Amino acid sequence: MSPRRNHVRRDAAPEPIDLERVKRGVEGVQTWSDGEWQVRNIPASAATKAYRCPGCDQEIAPGVPHLVSWPADGRGDLADRRHWHTGCWRARERRTPNIQRSRSAPRYG
Repeated sequence: MSPRRNHVRRDAAPEPIDLERVKRGVEGVQTWSDGEWQVRNIPASAATKAYRCPGCDQEIAPGVPHLVSWPADGRGDLADRRHWHTGCWRARERRTPNIQRSRSAPRYG
């Protein structure tokens, strides 16, 4: 008995990769305690602008992979999209709201 040979089937051509879809990232629906959210991962190659993360209030610099979320109920528009650091999105239920204070305000209390 001869060993098995793995041949590429000629009739099963691979699907061409859609580069625009790769740049946009992968989209899915995630269910959290505050509802369902459409979530799209943004790869570093597609991150061309700076955004402010609502989870940590820090800037997401261009070229940093992150994600975009918006309500999945269909009632939102482009103004409801938020760009998040991936870690901030995962930890958002464990964090308290970020309180904006001036530099001269007391830190505790």
